[in-house]
Amino acid sequence: MYYFIMPSRDIRDNLATEQYLTESKDFDAPLVLFYIQKPCIIVGRNQNTVEELNNEYVRAHNITVTRRVSGGGGIYDDLGNLCFSFVIDAHNEQFGNFQQIVQPIVSALHRLGATEAKVSGRNDITINGKKFSGNAMYTKNGKTFSHGTLSYNVDLDVLSKALRVPKDKIQSKGIKSIRSRVTNIRPYLDLKYQNLTTEQFRDVLLLSLFQAQSLDEIKDHEYQLTVADQAAIDALKTKYYYNWDWVYGKSPEFTVQKRHHFAMGTIDARIRVEHGKITAIRFYGDFFGTEDVSQLEQKLMGVNYDYQALQEIFNSNDLNQYFTGIKAKEVLDLLAP
Repeated sequence: MYYFIMPSRDIRDNLATEQYLTESKDFDAPLVLFYIQKPCIIVGRNQNTVEELNNEYVRAHNITVTRRVSGGGGIYDDLGNLCFSFVIDAHNEQFGNFQQIVQPIVSALHRLGATEAKVSGRNDITINGKKFSGNAMYTKNGKTFSHGTLSYNVDLDVLSKALRVPKDKIQSKGIKSIRSRVTNIRPYLDLKYQNLTTEQFRDVLLLSLFQAQSLDEIKDHEYQLTVADQAAIDALKTKYYYNWDWVYGKSPEFTVQKRHHFAMGTIDARIRVEHGKITAIRFYGDFFGTEDVSQLEQKLMGVNYDYQALQEIFNSNDLNQYFTGIKAKEVLDLLAP
């Protein structure tokens, strides 16, 4: 087995590195990757990005948002989380068999004291009925990666505020909130492993995975990126993870209604979004204006459905002529995802 520890703390850099090493490199043994990143949300390949987020909270706290190439649900990461990924030959494992692929991580955690950790449900690792790891899988060019999270010291309160989990998903698991079913693995480890930094936890887990006593013992198993590797990774970052069209434009078509009663009248907006762009919008309500609001509707057609794009339109137009007495910032906060 080989390993690679990613130096970046940006999830977009790390996902691009993972994708490149999976699609473009051949290893004669499995490769395990470890990466840590600043606060971020990663939505699954087939998800509607806007619907998965508490967008106002995410904006206010500068949480990075991106989309991964694998399926599954949205996850929140911060510097208290350790991500891991196994890259293997696709013909060696059945796609979707998370239990077999992530078992080495579970066994390594057992050796660190978390003996009750186990693969549970479709793609989770749990302990005492609480989830501390979610996993997803992707395959291409005869290679498969299975990647997952390991919550060591994640701020679980932020997690529950940043993600917008559908009520039917919560209710289907017979629980009241996302906060009630997640945990950090730290309290379940042996005492000597409970006050580590995330980087220290990563190194301890890596040694447990290899059943080695020091990093020097396994240094020959560490992969080193070449200049050519980094150039290819940078290209993937631009094409996917930093690309608005990939992160938001790949979302499926959806409609949304935004309604609020202001002192100077009610605005009821109906919006249809396709590929992340507004394709239809109508304003209803008892508001006043000197100009026909259909003019604003036309200006919003084809605009990216995100806060910044809407703000640019509003800054270049006098919204008071459409919604007299209602501040442009109030309308923006109403319409924005």
